[in-house]
Amino acid sequence: MAFSERARSTIIIMALMGTLITYVETMVVPALPVLSRYFDASYSSLSWVLTSYLISGTVSAAIFGKLADIVGKKKIFVSLAVVYSVAISFGGFATTLSEFIVIRTIQGLGMGMFPVAFALLNDELPPKELPLAQGIISATFTVGASIGLVIGAWITQNFDWEWAYHSAIPVAFGLLIASALILKESPFRKKQKIDAGGIFLLVVGIISLLLLLSQGEYWGWTSSLSISVGLLSLVSFVMFYLYERVLEDPFISLKLLSVRNIFLANFAGLLVSGGMFYLFYTIPTILEDPIPLGFGKDVFTAGLTVVPGAIMGIVLAPLGALVVRRRGPKLAILIGTIIMLMAFLLLYINRGTPLAITEDAAFIGGGTSFVFVGMINMIIISTPKDSAGMATGMNTVFRNIGSSLSPAISGSIETQFVAPALVSYFPVSMGAIPFTPIFSNFPSQQAFNWIYIIGFVTLLISLIFTLSMKKVIVNESNEVV
Repeated sequence: MAFSERARSTIIIMALMGTLITYVETMVVPALPVLSRYFDASYSSLSWVLTSYLISGTVSAAIFGKLADIVGKKKIFVSLAVVYSVAISFGGFATTLSEFIVIRTIQGLGMGMFPVAFALLNDELPPKELPLAQGIISATFTVGASIGLVIGAWITQNFDWEWAYHSAIPVAFGLLIASALILKESPFRKKQKIDAGGIFLLVVGIISLLLLLSQGEYWGWTSSLSISVGLLSLVSFVMFYLYERVLEDPFISLKLLSVRNIFLANFAGLLVSGGMFYLFYTIPTILEDPIPLGFGKDVFTAGLTVVPGAIMGIVLAPLGALVVRRRGPKLAILIGTIIMLMAFLLLYINRGTPLAITEDAAFIGGGTSFVFVGMINMIIISTPKDSAGMATGMNTVFRNIGSSLSPAISGSIETQFVAPALVSYFPVSMGAIPFTPIFSNFPSQQAFNWIYIIGFVTLLISLIFTLSMKKVIVNESNEVV
């Protein structure tokens, strides 16, 4: 399919920016042990490096997706790109963990560019061209996250962790300049006042929920703090629902969630994102843990395992878009979910070699690409143009909640099911034994079995949601039928 020159430029900018955002999100994961020593911080404190990014990103997607519908999509996109680029510039210069967490929180605002990008493409392209464009952008979720693990590990091993940030500065500012010069402002606006009360309740609900999911393992799931934060989240969401129902111009139109396909696509996105992050959370652990519980590989080699998944994501995104164009988004989501189900089954029964795990990761990457292409197109097709930013922002919120659920579940299981493994020798003679062996506990194979069973069941539920969707397709006259 031949895009116009302007559309092609817009797609390239969006795809590169999306890759950069997800790359920056995951590139620090391989560096966490280094950061622990650099900042003299515990792993529980370091968890805020990831949590802060996720929380601000989720809030940003919810707020700025909607504001883009009101203020203007290009204005919001470029404004977020400015903040994001400046934050990246400071990332490698943090001298304390507190500074680094604040910088990561500001960087997380960049996630708000995702729903705005989808909405801009929706305004720029005719319906028949949208699937491929949305597919390319959707593929960046997997691609950016995968290369972040690999390149982040390589830079950390060969240089210092700071250079992961320094090397991203010219890319960020280059894309910022290109966005300001090339992107075209959308003519579609939704005339309404900004609902400050709704924003406040939604933000409190999202932050408290993600705090519980990401920190509950450290606080203790039954601790008074976890229960209090959980209740705060529940009360905030209930109040948000009741408040938005009575407003003439609500911040989030709850009518959108009452649309069958939008409701089901959002929950399918939550479950599939959870499935994808079960992979990202467990594969490095299996590869890096000492023999016999793992394979004893270094961080960079472990990161390489997910590269085929990224490649499959890139290769299959256009194929997923073709399925959307010819048969509708429901079939694309269905195919992707089935592929991911097969991958989790393979992870359960066959992960005896690094090659087998790499093959399973490739299946998950390809399946995720199919699902995201179908999911975002299902939402765009089912939403009025003047609400596209809000709808895609809502979808990003659901996906991020899924992404935070799986590490919380995986971490709890890996803590419960452990086994000892030899990690070193203490060089002091003890009688006839020349060295004293040092053992440490690591997640057992039983832990990974349970995680992959839960992942399989999660995707099975997503498959049921997908089968319940109504089939829609854009015909040759660019009409939704």
